[in-house]
Amino acid sequence: MFAVIKTGGKQYIAQEGDVLQIEKLPVEKGQQVTFDQVLLIEDDGKTLIGTPLVEKALVKAVVLDNFKDDKIIIFKKKRRKQYKKTSGHRQQLTKVQIEKILTGKEPAAKKEPAPKKEPEVKKAPAAKKPAPAMKKAAAPAKKEAEVKKTAAPKKAEAAKKPAPKAKAAPAKSAPKKQAAKPTGKEAAPAKAKSTAAKAKKTAAAPRAVKSKKPASKKE
Repeated sequence: MFAVIKTGGKQYIAQEGDVLQIEKLPVEKGQQVTFDQVLLIEDDGKTLIGTPLVEKALVKAVVLDNFKDDKIIIFKKKRRKQYKKTSGHRQQLTKVQIEKILTGKEPAAKKEPAPKKEPEVKKAPAAKKPAPAMKKAAAPAKKEAEVKKTAAPKKAEAAKKPAPKAKAAPAKSAPKKQAAKPTGKEAAPAKAKSTAAKAKKTAAAPRAVKSKKPASKKE
């Protein structure tokens, strides 16, 4: 995890534990310093980029020393003017050690996995003795045994008695078969004969009436 901070018109990359030499701050040795101008923060692959600063982000540090940097020689010259000038400079610096980088967003507390509960084994309730039911079942069993005992001698007596002789049933006479009615061509001549006989009778009847003469009246 690192952050990019801005102080004294310059930008520095700061990590926890790093020692930086920055422009002099009006802070004494041993005091704490807070840098609120944080331009960028990188944390475990997640990058927070400020616009231009990251909101609520801070970098805390401790001042280790206030000192002068090495001398820088400054030489100035103008040709054909017989102008030469040499001077030196030692920049005032402050040495700080980075203690902590705050992103402004509190990291979410890691949820510890809940301990697995072992499944409770439910004990089956002890079977109660069905005492009354057994007694009730025993009573009809005794009754059945007594009934069987009484039925056994009755069956033995019945077996000893001779079976009554069955009466002979009267022989039924076979029904007489009706004469079969003539069918088809056999019925036709029979009908013709009956019609001829009827015609003879009717012809004979008026003749008999004509032959009778009225009886003569006696005076």
